[in-house]
Amino acid sequence: MAEEEVEKIIHHTKRIFINNVDSYASKCIAKFLSACVVGASLVETDEPEVEEGEERLSKDDHPKVKDGTFQIVGTIANKNERRPSYVLDEYFQLKREELLERLMECDIIIYNITEDADQMDEASWAISALHAEMARFSQPKMFILISTVMTWALSKPVDADDPEIPFTEEDYRRRRAHPNFKEHINVEKLVVKMGKTVKLHILCQFMGSLNTSWLGDLPKVPIFGEGTNVIPTIHINDLAGVIQNVIDHKPKPHYLVAVDDSKTTIDDIVKTIADVVGPGKTKRVPKEDAFLTRDLRQMDIDALFVNLRIEAVYLKESFNIHWVCESGLIDNIDRVVEEYKQTRGLLPIRVCIMGPPAVGKSTVAERICKHYKLHHIRLKETITETLAHLESIVRMEDGETEAEDSATSSELLETLKENMDQNGGRLDDQYVIRIMRDKLKSKLCRNQGFVLDSFPKTYEQAKDLFYGETPEDMRSKIPPFNKKIIPEFVFSLDSSDAFLKNRVLNLPESLVEGTSYSQEQFLRRLARFRESNVEDETVLNYFEELDIHPEHIERIIKSVGKPKNYGPTSQELEEEERRSADRRLRTEAQKRADTERRETEEAQQRAARWEEWSKCLEEVKKQEHDLLEAQAVPLRNYLMKNVMPTLTQGLIECCKTRPQDPVDFLAEYLFKSNPQVE
Repeated sequence: MAEEEVEKIIHHTKRIFINNVDSYASKCIAKFLSACVVGASLVETDEPEVEEGEERLSKDDHPKVKDGTFQIVGTIANKNERRPSYVLDEYFQLKREELLERLMECDIIIYNITEDADQMDEASWAISALHAEMARFSQPKMFILISTVMTWALSKPVDADDPEIPFTEEDYRRRRAHPNFKEHINVEKLVVKMGKTVKLHILCQFMGSLNTSWLGDLPKVPIFGEGTNVIPTIHINDLAGVIQNVIDHKPKPHYLVAVDDSKTTIDDIVKTIADVVGPGKTKRVPKEDAFLTRDLRQMDIDALFVNLRIEAVYLKESFNIHWVCESGLIDNIDRVVEEYKQTRGLLPIRVCIMGPPAVGKSTVAERICKHYKLHHIRLKETITETLAHLESIVRMEDGETEAEDSATSSELLETLKENMDQNGGRLDDQYVIRIMRDKLKSKLCRNQGFVLDSFPKTYEQAKDLFYGETPEDMRSKIPPFNKKIIPEFVFSLDSSDAFLKNRVLNLPESLVEGTSYSQEQFLRRLARFRESNVEDETVLNYFEELDIHPEHIERIIKSVGKPKNYGPTSQELEEEERRSADRRLRTEAQKRADTERRETEEAQQRAARWEEWSKCLEEVKKQEHDLLEAQAVPLRNYLMKNVMPTLTQGLIECCKTRPQDPVDFLAEYLFKSNPQVE
């Protein structure tokens, strides 16, 4: 683009508001627009298609237009994430009065209601609030609503006799929404209504929803239903390019559709992804099975069964779009898969663990596989798996596999079995290398990565296994190798022969039986390993030549880094939650048991102390009683000797006399009879 043309189309920097700018689609749109020059799409260019990782019309491409790029601001749902460099400002949980002020500062307001249903209410409020504040506008504002294909889901065909005639933007008044998307179409209608007084546009985004087995857990990728329904699609960067053109061109229609040229069915899409990413096979399952898939939301299930043919006539005729995937997903599957892996950080990790027998390689490999979700590759298991796979192909009924594949598999199976018979159950290196090489080239290993356990065992095996083309500038320096299967990390375990022998001798007999850890076999394997690792050309020497330096085992996590695969699946998360709940229940039960035990012990201690105190009290009372009894004896003797005879005689006299006042009589008698009174 000429500098003079750029200067003509640039008026000033424009500020764009995007809701939920930390969500996937909004993030991609924000990143794309932040690198665009205001008005750049108004100029026809012969600019080539942008390759992956490149940015078109970036700030650095034109020194004089640095101030003419879009400034991105927006709301976020998660405050913990770091603000990306292409976002000027972020707003978190603003009150609506504050949010309205932020919207008033922007030239373009973009609301995406395809990812979060909660945003529909906010989008309706935003357009209504902006409409009410039109008197305060210093210049016209543009409101862009990104809606969903499901608002067209139940639309009647343009021609009942020819249902394959596609819809266009002009048919938007005839659209009928899916029952679960009534609120979406209500928001669309509100925006169209406000468009009579405010510059508004609606942009419908058509995206296919797929559920593939990236981790290879399923032997066949499911296709729900017949799979004949046509899914309108568009690449997210092409959608962002359409938005850029809407901003620059200010088109007259208030309702636009954005869709690529493909008219592919869900069956075509799933089969293509299964071939490139998954196991290469698909199967049709009932529609109802989609509801049993835990990772699919109701919104995703509804989108899987939409059947629409739509053409974006206006944007094809009027917009200047540099398409990324104009012909659709299937024709650009390699690019899309690579973007898919890069965006989600799904990068394979390739590890090789070497060391003498019984040093613990398999234990370490299993832990690495569990932590990083990798595939554990062992020689014996891989050979057994390959033989079983070949036998299953040979046994398949007619029509389930191609005749050529069946013949090739049958021939290979016979060759392997014949070679094993000739070598006492072992395979020659050429067949071992072929089997292991095919395993490392499998989709599962290329997608997720692997841990190669105890293989290769010699320098020559390593050269043959990893052989491949090497760049011209490196061929004279290192052996040729295959970059797609060569391990990135090599860990070498070692220990003294005495320790290894002692470890094997102390293994339980149940573990040793039927393995190569019997004393005779183990000593032979250990001696063979030591002999093959004293020469200059060892497996570790091979990796050293490729500048892949063996690491110490204690540095595995530090060397390899964080996992680069999918996080836990919903099933794994549920299992972990169940285990956590079980641990929590066990902990709470243990606490209750400990509390009850302490309370019981305290009660027993209180009862023991009470019993002891009661015994002591009884003893004290007994002692007091005995003391009082002892002190009362002299007094009792005195009374019996000196008082009781006189008192007895007085009572007798009282009975004889029968005075009117017996008490006074008895007192007088005792007084007179007292020997101490004269």
